[in-house]
Amino acid sequence: MSKRLKRQLKQILIGLSIFAVLMVVEHTCGFPGILGTRWGELVLYLIPYLIAGRDVVKKCFLGIKNRQLLDECFLMTLATVGAFVTGENSEAVAVMLFYQVGEWFQSYAVGKSRRSITELMDIAPDFANVERADGSIEEVDPEEVQIGDTLVIRAGEKIPVDGTVLEGQSMVNTSALTGESVPRSAVPGDQIISGCINGEGLLKIRAEKKYEDSTVAQILELVENASSKKSKTENFITRFARYYTPIVVAGAVILALIPPIFTGNWMNWMMRACTFLVISCPCALVISVPLSFFGGIGAASNIGVLVKGSNYLEQMAHLDTVVSDKTGTLTEGVFHVTRVVPAEGVLEETMLRNAAIVESLSTHPIAKSIQAAYTEVLEPGLARDARNISGQGLIAKVGDSTVYVGNKRLMEENGIDYREIQDGESTVVYVAADGKFQGAILISDEIKDSAVKAIREMKQEGVRHVVMLTGDRKGIAEAVAEKLSVDEFRAELLPADKVQAVEELLARMSGDKKDGSNGKKKLAFIGDGINDAPVLSRADVGIAMGSMGSDAAIEAADVVIMDDDIGKIPRTIRIARQTVGIAYQNIAFALFIKILFLILGALGIIGMWWAVFADVGVAVICILNSMRMLKRKGL
Repeated sequence: MSKRLKRQLKQILIGLSIFAVLMVVEHTCGFPGILGTRWGELVLYLIPYLIAGRDVVKKCFLGIKNRQLLDECFLMTLATVGAFVTGENSEAVAVMLFYQVGEWFQSYAVGKSRRSITELMDIAPDFANVERADGSIEEVDPEEVQIGDTLVIRAGEKIPVDGTVLEGQSMVNTSALTGESVPRSAVPGDQIISGCINGEGLLKIRAEKKYEDSTVAQILELVENASSKKSKTENFITRFARYYTPIVVAGAVILALIPPIFTGNWMNWMMRACTFLVISCPCALVISVPLSFFGGIGAASNIGVLVKGSNYLEQMAHLDTVVSDKTGTLTEGVFHVTRVVPAEGVLEETMLRNAAIVESLSTHPIAKSIQAAYTEVLEPGLARDARNISGQGLIAKVGDSTVYVGNKRLMEENGIDYREIQDGESTVVYVAADGKFQGAILISDEIKDSAVKAIREMKQEGVRHVVMLTGDRKGIAEAVAEKLSVDEFRAELLPADKVQAVEELLARMSGDKKDGSNGKKKLAFIGDGINDAPVLSRADVGIAMGSMGSDAAIEAADVVIMDDDIGKIPRTIRIARQTVGIAYQNIAFALFIKILFLILGALGIIGMWWAVFADVGVAVICILNSMRMLKRKGL
């Protein structure tokens, strides 16, 4: 508990104790002498009132000074002063006390929810051990680490910056980033990211980034800024409170001035107006609705999913269409050469060597599989003057020959007479040298075990349409689409074609909305966040997967899944739907109680005590409802 909350609680308890003593004395033996007069009682009750409510009264006067009226402090001060004026001293103190109890509880609840998320994202390193040239170890702040520094990571310590393992072997705990408890191995040559915790072994790593550019710094900044991107529901509540409060205050003024002209009972109507003011505070809505989304973002971060704002969480709740890239998202993205088909008169080793040399210039998974298939060691620099033809392949000089490695479109564009290989489930890479066809390499990718289940669960969560986009041939795409049971697929797409495909799907959804269907329908695109940045930006919600250490993914996407578990997408949709549901519950409950009690208060059926429940009680109930998201397990 913070010092401010402790001080506030102390004030409330002292005020409550004095108030309890005064109530007992008044209702048993009464106050003696001058203290028993109206003014004497007023002075006595002002003591617990000012002890418990001095912060509220102070904020009220500051608001008046700054011309910022109609906040809850102004309303509470006005209502309680009105109660004192009408002689209802005990009710005035009770209203202030219970209002402060409610405010304290709200502050405690908000602080607890923020601490919960901070604990979930407890990834910020406290220090870094830098090995100097003389072999000594110096402990420095992570911000002082420079690119190229050698860092020593002992067992149990956090990785301070992104880097490459130089020495040692260990198992690294990534649970704070991915939500998964299974540690990952770290051996020399492996890339390792900040925020992970080293297991039992000692590691030496070379810093590849400064702290401010590292994964951990970007994630923490993302989480801190998430609350600034408000959902439509939150913006509605803000606009509602802007008009609701002055209307209710005007109603209280009318209640205090107009009816007494006809009835003459000024004190009775003044008390009703004060009750009206207490009920009018929109605290339950203004606090609980943002807290619902904050809890939802926290629940998502608990499973290794970072949502950049409550607006994206709300859009996830209304997903109608999910568009996904194939490679690395629905499939493992780990390719294997399954067959090598050399042309007549060409040695398999010669063709595979040429392909491996050219593909050594590429980091594409298919290129890596060809490099892995050629087991001989290749000297660097064998390929030169390389050209990467988007959507076709690579052309490079190898020795005195010009080697072509790519799809059939590359062969056709360069006038190479090739023999087409028909294989419905493999990617075919054609190889040619100096315009002559050398053969083909067949490469396969496996569908993720979790992909079929994830698509089925998305449908259960209300997603009506799942579309797969791929640059692969139609035959491969059709085979994968059939196994996954997706509703639609589009094949042989260039990166620009994927953007156009999403545009067409969005246009189709707009047409559906004009036909009278739900106007809240949204489209999400799932990709790797690197090659798919334009599509991620165009979709209503861009979801990047497998994004640990990927700057491009964190920058381009609206929702970042830190590992490659596609099963987390339906779980995030479930969290989003439950979050929005809780926000709507709070709005409906708070408005119903407020309107009901405003009517009852205006009619004089309820007094100040019930008004306190309509304000503080409803706020506490809504806050407790909002905090349920942080406690949800097994989502």
